[in-house]
Amino acid sequence: MEATVAPNAIVLEVLNKNNYQEWSVWVRTYLVAHDLWDIVENGIDPKSSQNESKYLRKKNAQALHAIQISCGLAAFSLIKNVTSAGVAWATLLTANQQQELSRSQGFLYDTGFEFDPNTFHKCVPFIEAVKQGHWEAAYELYKKNPDTIRARIPISGRTILHIATDAGRPHIVEQLVHLMPQEYLEIRGNDGMTALAAAASKGLTRMAKCMVSKNKRILSIGDASNRIPLVLAYRMGHLNMARYLYCVTPREDLMPETGPNGATIVSECFNEKKYDIAWALIQRFPRLAISKDHYDITPFYALSGVPSAFPSGMKLRFWQQWIYNCIKIHPAPLAANDIYINVGNMENDEANRRDFRSVSGICHIILAAVLRISGISHLRDMKLIHKRSQEFLVHMCETIKNLDLRETQTVGVQNAIFQAVERGISEFIVQILKTKPELMLITNENNRSIFHVAVEYRQEKIYNLIYGLRTKDVFATLVDVSNNSMLHMAAMPSFGQLNGITGAALKMQRELQWFKEVERILPSQLREKMNHSDCKKPRELFTIHHKQLVEEGEKWMKDTARSCSVVGALIVTIMFAAAFTVPGGNNQVTGIPIFVDDKIFSLFIISDAMSLFSSTTASLMFLEILTSRYAEEDFLKSLPQKMLIGLLSLFLSISTMMLAFCAALLIMLQGNQWTVFPVISLATIPVILFALMKIRLFVEIFSNTYLSRVFNRHVKPWLENVDDVVEVNELHRFCF
Repeated sequence: MEATVAPNAIVLEVLNKNNYQEWSVWVRTYLVAHDLWDIVENGIDPKSSQNESKYLRKKNAQALHAIQISCGLAAFSLIKNVTSAGVAWATLLTANQQQELSRSQGFLYDTGFEFDPNTFHKCVPFIEAVKQGHWEAAYELYKKNPDTIRARIPISGRTILHIATDAGRPHIVEQLVHLMPQEYLEIRGNDGMTALAAAASKGLTRMAKCMVSKNKRILSIGDASNRIPLVLAYRMGHLNMARYLYCVTPREDLMPETGPNGATIVSECFNEKKYDIAWALIQRFPRLAISKDHYDITPFYALSGVPSAFPSGMKLRFWQQWIYNCIKIHPAPLAANDIYINVGNMENDEANRRDFRSVSGICHIILAAVLRISGISHLRDMKLIHKRSQEFLVHMCETIKNLDLRETQTVGVQNAIFQAVERGISEFIVQILKTKPELMLITNENNRSIFHVAVEYRQEKIYNLIYGLRTKDVFATLVDVSNNSMLHMAAMPSFGQLNGITGAALKMQRELQWFKEVERILPSQLREKMNHSDCKKPRELFTIHHKQLVEEGEKWMKDTARSCSVVGALIVTIMFAAAFTVPGGNNQVTGIPIFVDDKIFSLFIISDAMSLFSSTTASLMFLEILTSRYAEEDFLKSLPQKMLIGLLSLFLSISTMMLAFCAALLIMLQGNQWTVFPVISLATIPVILFALMKIRLFVEIFSNTYLSRVFNRHVKPWLENVDDVVEVNELHRFCF
């Protein structure tokens, strides 16, 4: 029977199969107290001097002895031949971890290659040599003990091939693959990954080619989630690796009937914006568009959740939009077969290398750098992505063309439509409804149509599509299960679509614009109709849900007006005083300014007067804002107009104040231009700073109030055959 009490004071109990956690704390504390723990962690440095090496060997022996006498017989048998304290500690740690893992219902594989964990310590030097990239030393150890090539880390189950792959040693991987039987490449670690899967996830193409040439069956072995190496490479963004694996992976592994791997690649292409492999796949297997991937969604649904793949999902400034519209792209055709992917890309690589060596290639590189810095290259890439996504969408829509409504619900097409509505992808909605117009009739779980959801999520690009339908009046009368009309949807708080608007007051203005716009197309009887859940009319519901936003808008307006009014009041005081203390003084007899006939003096007086009047106007406008009643309707135009007048007047007062100051300097320092002009240049700084700080707010208020293009009532008819599909009698079962 194994002793339970050690014959020394290092531990209370020797190490057994049940007390490793407590034992490790006791021994580590002892080693730290005796200054021995560093030798366990760091080992003996081979570069140390002779005296240092002798001292370190002594410490190693002391630490190893302390560990040995603290072990029971079973534990001691694992380390009795070990000469390093660090290796002994690691061996006991891995043995305990393996034991804990075997107790749980872990993810272990029967590989057919038995390996005794008790002899793992014999493989440690071989493993370390592989990690360090010393193949000559590793090969000598292999010749002495060929079993070392079958070594597996006890805790992770990873083989020596996994270790060489993780260490990034392609030359060693090639040697190991040559020495191993081909079945050994099929071994998976406890995480379910083969060495090829590990190489694929890291983009190590040279290693992958070596392994595949030895055993092609590993191309079909998935990880713990059944993702084959091709999927892992594509998901991690290693496109060259993915192209190679696609060319050698059996096509039956990618068919929709055999699993989710093919659908996963197509789904991932929309996030990664890398289309060639996915395009070749969906051309070969069209049903992949509506097949579920590893995440239980379809590529069709995945595309509906990526707004950046379409023009409607991008918010560009006016100059960026102008450049975007001017860019003409002539993209090369996407890969339609496997040979194009493999050979075509190699030809492109060789052409790029030739261009790089040529003068024209250097010019091309310089031009590309200029385009990238200016942002034009980014806009071109964006437009190319949009074109590719549209091509995918058109092709996938053909897959659902012959499905009935029940089948579209089963494969998730209807869920994809509502997700596209929530994300505001108008191109997705237009294309799918043109392909299958009867999908216009679908409703979600709350019996809300796509236009209900568009109003609910404040997606104006989707909502505007209703103006392109001749039957828009019929759709406008739809109500959901709670008797909510579209106006009730507009009365409810929005879902995150106001984040890009500055200030709570402008957010309230946008909410009012939505309410007014939806109210405009609804019949009068629906405008005052109560819903079932709240028993409220739309206007009452709007007031309740926007009460807090009104309060926040009032606070924002008052804070902005208060800070600006302080500046306006100071300018009024300064410019009023400046009018009576003119530069050069007054004539002592007549009281008339001395420089009254000077043209620059006239500029001073005019600038002073304009600054005084405009600052007074600004102060009055901000005072009006501070004393306004702040009713809901005031946020639509009244308050924004007052803020616009106040900001414009304040900017004019600051500009003319600086102009009056410069005119006074010119009068007083005539003939000293070297002093005047630098000061005049500095006088422009406050004007520029104020413009930079407030120009965005001014433009946003002005555009939202007077140039709002949120709603487009002049949308051209885009679904001509909708009347053949939409039966008014059927729609009226949702109404009234």
